[in-house]
Amino acid sequence: MIDDLLVRPLEPSDTGEAAALWWRSRHADGAQLPAAIHTAEQVATWFADVLLPDGQTWVALDDGRIVAVLTLDGDDLDQLYVAPEAAGQGIGSALVDLAKDLRPGGLALWTFQSNTRAQSFYSQHGFREVRRTDGAANEERAPDVRMVWGRHPEADLT
Repeated sequence: MIDDLLVRPLEPSDTGEAAALWWRSRHADGAQLPAAIHTAEQVATWFADVLLPDGQTWVALDDGRIVAVLTLDGDDLDQLYVAPEAAGQGIGSALVDLAKDLRPGGLALWTFQSNTRAQSFYSQHGFREVRRTDGAANEERAPDVRMVWGRHPEADLT
């Protein structure tokens, strides 16, 4: 893990860099994700106009550079993206631990069925699958998986 990792809430000056990291991670070689349906500019606007005011987004910085983004939406772990060049260094794990600390009553998340690396990562962090869908309810229309951790209300679905 990176020794001097700083995790803090998203600030106005972060939104462009955080959105660019989200875009790069989403489109990296080997990403197991469907293509984004929004443009990079729309993603930047979303970070500035939705995620920033909502106050539930955190960034991880290494040497002043954003290397990961975490967004919670209530008790949903909504977004977790790590810069491709920083993957595998424990940054995502640190952010999952933060999410658990912030939501000790439990968390839920969606990941795409195609993203088997994410499913394995979250399973290693105590999340378990509660259902799969055909993706009709997500923007990408891609099959997805619902996973929960702790005492989240959906934990009783299985």
